[in-house]
Amino acid sequence: MSNTNALHQGRPRLIGGAPLASARVAIVLAHGRGADAEDMMSFGQAVADDTVALIALRAANNTWYPERFMEPIASNEPWLSSALQAVHDAVEFVKESGIPNERIVLMGFSQGACLSLEYAARNATRFGGIVGVAGGLIGPDSTPRNYAGLFDNSPVFLGCGDRDPHIPVARVQLTKEVFTKMGAQVDARIYEGLQHVVVDDEVNAVRKLVASIPAVA
Repeated sequence: MSNTNALHQGRPRLIGGAPLASARVAIVLAHGRGADAEDMMSFGQAVADDTVALIALRAANNTWYPERFMEPIASNEPWLSSALQAVHDAVEFVKESGIPNERIVLMGFSQGACLSLEYAARNATRFGGIVGVAGGLIGPDSTPRNYAGLFDNSPVFLGCGDRDPHIPVARVQLTKEVFTKMGAQVDARIYEGLQHVVVDDEVNAVRKLVASIPAVA
């Protein structure tokens, strides 16, 4: 990916957990609209053990892109491209430390979940894991989903409430279908009566996913 703008670039990442040089797994964390890296670091700490490095990203003005995630993609540019570049830069930063894609988890909540899922789809490969809580692929229903690449059995967790005012259940289901077709192993859970929050079942599921990633790919 080329760095065509710098809206989100150059912002200091929040680093926590195990040192990258000795970590078994690294999780790249993307926060939601109006939240911050510290919020996602707390989520990361809830699903990680002491062998996991945590890299939480920071959006300019705490927002990755201005419009809703299902609006035409052009309406969220150039912020979206800059946000995708921020995720890419973080993945490359982790890989430079010696941790390969197979031991990298992309994880986000809400707007950060949409961003993480869209980045994964556009850069499909074998990841250690992909986690989208209260999120889905970006763009209107008419968006072509002809992404290149395969996930090679990467584990994916999708969690969302059926009363979430921001994320339609149909978009979570579409995301599952697209990722499954691209070779991912998708665990998608829709929670009855739940709105736009994280529940213990999601935390426990992601913790198990992270714990299952082998130290050697």
